[in-house]
Amino acid sequence: MDDQFVVLDGGTGSELSRLGNTSIDDNPLWSSSLLVSRPAIVKLAHKNFLDAGSDVVVATSYQASLDGFKGFLGVTDEEAYRLIRNSVHLARQACEECTHATGEKKRVAGSVGPYGASLHDGSEYTGAYAEKMTVEELKRWHRPRIKALLEASPDMLAIETFPIQKEAEAVVDLLSEFPGAKTWVTYACKDNAHIYHGEVFSTAVQSVIQSDSVIAVGVNCTKPEFISPLLKMLGNVSKPVIVKPNSGEKWDPVKGWCGRPADFDLTPKVAEWIQLGARWIGGCCRIYPSDIAKIKEFLSTVKLPLDKKPRSVTSVPVIDKH
Repeated sequence: MDDQFVVLDGGTGSELSRLGNTSIDDNPLWSSSLLVSRPAIVKLAHKNFLDAGSDVVVATSYQASLDGFKGFLGVTDEEAYRLIRNSVHLARQACEECTHATGEKKRVAGSVGPYGASLHDGSEYTGAYAEKMTVEELKRWHRPRIKALLEASPDMLAIETFPIQKEAEAVVDLLSEFPGAKTWVTYACKDNAHIYHGEVFSTAVQSVIQSDSVIAVGVNCTKPEFISPLLKMLGNVSKPVIVKPNSGEKWDPVKGWCGRPADFDLTPKVAEWIQLGARWIGGCCRIYPSDIAKIKEFLSTVKLPLDKKPRSVTSVPVIDKH
């Protein structure tokens, strides 16, 4: 897989908001709340990315958990399991419809968001819970949701937006309980060297890359300006490298997201990222189907292997974790 480009999707939650579901931003279940109220619109969001050129779409299970569904919806364990499985089924239906129309094989990744996302307090962007949760507690919390996702037979899992190295290691280790399970792992980074809790990005990647369950590694929901330095840190790694940046916008409590120019275009940066070894390319928050279409069009003009110098590990800037 390192010898081809894979176009991933963009921000599913952002696309659902664009389609009129702005209430999810204040919902503790976020996009997974629509698995209950508007499953058809969830499938439509996936189809919009597939129509734009995505080879893989990520199910709307990022903020889904048994505790969350039971606590906020008052459902049973059985119903919570069904809702998590249905996130994969809806994405699969979208893929099958797109494959039938175009003949191109499309794939589904079941999203495994960090524990902090379930707290609905921005903890996935701080890792503030790292010292409060043991490895076994993290495994205990993630186990049922991973079981539910895998029962729905996704092509892979997406362990994504993790702010803490320990948590990523715990979930990857947990996959040994599920023979044959495959996943990618992406960290969210606060600067050009560190994931949000403060661990060095390259060290966090190396801590999971040797697992047979891990098929790709990289960075997501990170400002585009940080991506190139992060990729340079990795050096030459043994598995495909994923890049799924956000738009780089800032959040204003009054105005909401702001700072995205009318002529926003990631493709110049994508050209740099693939020279630095990225092969699986997509987006995260505020990256829409129109952005994915531009990335798809650009990558269709690029032939592998690229004529590039090998990446080398760079020194890590000293940055205060606090």
